Amino acid sequence: MATQTTASCTGSTLLQPLSDIINLPLDQVNFVACQVFALLMAVWFRIYLHPSKTSPFIRHVVATLLGFYLALFCFGWYSLHFLMQSGLSYGVMVFSGLEHMHKYCFIVTMGYLILCQITRVYVFDYGMYSADFTGPMMVITQKITSMVFEIHDGKTCVIVPLTVRMPSLLEYLSYNCNFMGILAGPTCSYNDYTAFIEGTCYQPRHQENANGKENGKHQQIEPSPKNAVISKLCTCAISLAIYLSLCRVLPVEYTTNDDFVNSTPLHLQVVYLYLSMLALRPKYYFVWTLADAINNAAGFGFSGYNKDGSPQWDLISNVRILGIELATSFKMFIDNWNIQTALWLKRVCYERCPINPTAATFLLSAMWHGVYPGYYLTFLTGTTMTMAARAIRHNIRPYFLVSDSYKLIYDVITWIGTQIAISYTVVPFVLLAVGPSLKFYTSWYFCLHIVCLLVVLALPVKSRRRQEGLHDNQTEHNSTDNNWGRQTVLSAAETLI
Repeated sequence: MATQTTASCTGSTLLQPLSDIINLPLDQVNFVACQVFALLMAVWFRIYLHPSKTSPFIRHVVATLLGFYLALFCFGWYSLHFLMQSGLSYGVMVFSGLEHMHKYCFIVTMGYLILCQITRVYVFDYGMYSADFTGPMMVITQKITSMVFEIHDGKTCVIVPLTVRMPSLLEYLSYNCNFMGILAGPTCSYNDYTAFIEGTCYQPRHQENANGKENGKHQQIEPSPKNAVISKLCTCAISLAIYLSLCRVLPVEYTTNDDFVNSTPLHLQVVYLYLSMLALRPKYYFVWTLADAINNAAGFGFSGYNKDGSPQWDLISNVRILGIELATSFKMFIDNWNIQTALWLKRVCYERCPINPTAATFLLSAMWHGVYPGYYLTFLTGTTMTMAARAIRHNIRPYFLVSDSYKLIYDVITWIGTQIAISYTVVPFVLLAVGPSLKFYTSWYFCLHIVCLLVVLALPVKSRRRQEGLHDNQTEHNSTDNNWGRQTVLSAAETLI
């Protein structure tokens, strides 16, 4: 297996002997090795280049150079695309006006990403779905677009009055290509990143000191990320062990096997589908949790304190495993999966799209992920699933809130339904191609598609007009009386039920 993928790996071949020994593709071995190196560098960065004894300029330079080194090791000359994408977008930011800067940057950044994805998939290797150079570009795309929308909103106060200044070229490259997030992210706010570099991220948020005046940069006791990093590394080890143990035993591709489909009862096919997806998810848990641990080890990701005084290190966390595995609704699953991407989609699309924001958000998500047809099948199905789940929750859930026992029954039923629906929805995302994906759905007679369409047609759902009214009420609340505030609260409560 490792030998077959050597040709498609454009990065360093230094670890090829290790790749052959453990029988894993070289690009994946390079990725894990670079992340382990980044973890060690993060500890060094936090201790020896601490903001109290190192200028932000030095921290920016070191973070950027280490990021470029890791990119070159993993992707070779393909890593130049990171500079090209960042450089083109920075040029747009400099030379375009503030009013349209966010739109132009979005088009250029997304366009360059999609062009690279088309080239990689249809020109070089269609079936290559491993550690490839478009993965970091996806995160860079999120960072660039998030930052320009923050700058635009901060100047025009369209949605939230953020204060984001135009970054220098070094600050911009450090934000996009720092060694902590160059390979696997996660996406973060530009303000949060600059606060980390400058050493102001540990100041209490929404709190004053005892005398109400102490605001020095390093006068607060800096929380240690040690416990958070150790906990997340343990999660990584368990996730990796589960994935390596089960991924070949329970392959998703087996769900389209003719013998399996023809000879296996439907209920056992459902069980196998759930177990195969359960075996696949730890791969993502490992990647995202390790990336989070690297940022925490460098001192980035502090979000405040719990009620008991213990520090929280979940500012840029990308996954909540228990929230996923115990999700009782489609929305709950999505809210805990790839969290930073979901927040990015909400900020740049869902909150701004005037017509059918759910469908538009799923479409943008599919375009951002890549050009494999399976992605579009998954997100098309996901749109239908989301609408059906929302209709069921709005119309049926209130009948089960009369007692705790009824609520428990509802939670069990919706947990089973959610896990089956999620597994059914993401099969094309894993299979990638149209043929196998349609073969799977045909073997299931498109049953969940049909059920969801019937639910959407039969059960009333909250209209988009009401959501727009909610947004208007929230906007006017700051300048009108308390009656408008009461209406806003009531509308929000109805929307969230």
